[in-house]
Order: sequence, then C-alpha cells, then structure tokens
Amino acid sequence: MEMIETVKPIQHLVVIGVGLIGGSLALALKRAGVVARITGVGRSRDNLELAEARGIINDWTHDVATAVRDADLVVLAVPMAAYESLFAAMAESLPATAIVTDAGSTKQSAIAAARGSLPNPGRFVAGHPIAGTEQSGAGAAFAELFEHRLCILTPQDDTDAEAVQTVRAMWEAAGSRVLCMTAAEHDDFLAAVSHLPHLAAFALVNAVRKQGNDAHEPFEFAAGGFRDFTRIASSSPEMWRDIALCNRDALIRQLDAMQDELQTMKQALLRGDGEQLLADFTAAKTARDAWLKRQERDR
Repeated sequence: MEMIETVKPIQHLVVIGVGLIGGSLALALKRAGVVARITGVGRSRDNLELAEARGIINDWTHDVATAVRDADLVVLAVPMAAYESLFAAMAESLPATAIVTDAGSTKQSAIAAARGSLPNPGRFVAGHPIAGTEQSGAGAAFAELFEHRLCILTPQDDTDAEAVQTVRAMWEAAGSRVLCMTAAEHDDFLAAVSHLPHLAAFALVNAVRKQGNDAHEPFEFAAGGFRDFTRIASSSPEMWRDIALCNRDALIRQLDAMQDELQTMKQALLRGDGEQLLADFTAAKTARDAWLKRQERDR
C-alpha cells in the first residue's frame, strides 16, 4: 500500500463506533493511504456489515477487548456515556504502545474517564473534530467530511508527546486543521457554539409543537427559515442528552447568557423600542457576517 511519506503509517486502526464520524475518518484515512487495516467495533451487526460492504472497514467485531489486542491506534466515536465502560473493556488487552483518542464533544469528561480506566492515560489524546451532519450510521459516512474543518486536541501536561503528534498527523491526513487548547477552554467554547444551538433547536421545535390545535398543525406554516434553524434538531436525542449532561456546567452558563439576550429583546418589545431591537439585530448580523468571511478566507 502506498503511504504518504510525511505521515507515519498506521498498521492497525480500531474505530469504535462506525457511524458518521468514525466511518468518515476511516474513509478519509484510507483515501490518504496512511492506514493498512481498520477494524470496526459496534453493537449493530447491520451497521458493521454495511461499513464492511462500503469498504469503510476491513473487518469487524462486537468485542472491544479482542479488537484492540494488536491495535496501534484506537478511536472512540461513540456517545459520551459509553466512554467509561469502553475504556474498562479494553484496559487489560490494550498494548502498552497503543494510542487511544476520541472524537467526543466534551473533553474534560473524556479525560476523566480515561484516567479512571485506562492503564496508561498518558497515551490518551482527547480530540474533537468540528464537523458533522444530522445524519448517522455508516451509510452517512463520506471521506470529505473533515476537509478544511478544525479539529481540536486537548492534551494534558503528562500526555505523551509522540501520541499527540501521531493523532495530529492522523487528523491532518483526514484534511483537518488541528488546534491544541485546554480541555476547559474547549468545553466552554463548544457549549456556546455547538451545545447551546442544539438545545435551542430542540426547544424551538418543542415550543412550536405544543401550539398545535384541532384546526391547524403549526408546522404547516413553517418554511425555509424554520427548516434551516431547526436542522440540528434531527440529530440523535441520545447523543445530545449525553453531551448536555457531560458539559452541563458550561452549558448552564451559556443558557443563562442566551436567556439574558432574549430577556433584553423581550423588554425592548414591551417598550416598543425599535432602536434597541435594531441595535441588537445589527450587532448579531455584523458578527455573523465577519465570521463567514473568516471562514471563506481560511478555506
């Protein structure tokens, strides 16, 4: 197999959770030619067989301990609530030289789970690719998912430097831009720009849903704006329950911040204060437009 010279080849990659993220990573690394063998691990036989049929993985098993026995690199792409049990399941058979990383949305809880169960937590590199869609499963995976997208790594002071470099190289081979920061910074930022929007989308859909009556279904009147804003409410409820609970302190702070903004707008409406509403709307538009321009520049 032809390998990219600047990236150390991964002889055996184990992907636990072969869905959108795990499957797309596997496809991206195969396309880049930096991995020799990929083993998939999961609960659904149908999903694993689909992943094998699509060429995402070379083989699969339901047994975590068996899968990681000769692994070079293990990637967890599963709900946050599963981390502790998966780390415990692999602890005794994981090679001492193996590197473990993840793609979860909350990093402090991931690090705590690794420190509680893995025999060598210094070989765990917590990571989070900032990419995704509302789709799930191996059928939703595609190799281009991470291209030009940010991936955040949150190594600790005692994290093995070689492990960090290997994980960085893996994500760069998948097309990502890699940034390192502290786990606490990550969780605060993601609570604001990812976790809060998902809760807001779920809340808006529920608020509208509860306004239905015998005469009219409120969703009949929804158009593009409602569809675009609530797209992420089609994401996995179980996954987002886990993320919300794992990052609840930071998320509560962001909910308070959003409630403050909504309260300011409510008071402006009560006063009939169009100038205040215009100022708030203009500030938001300016900030979003500037963000979009930076994104275009960075691509």
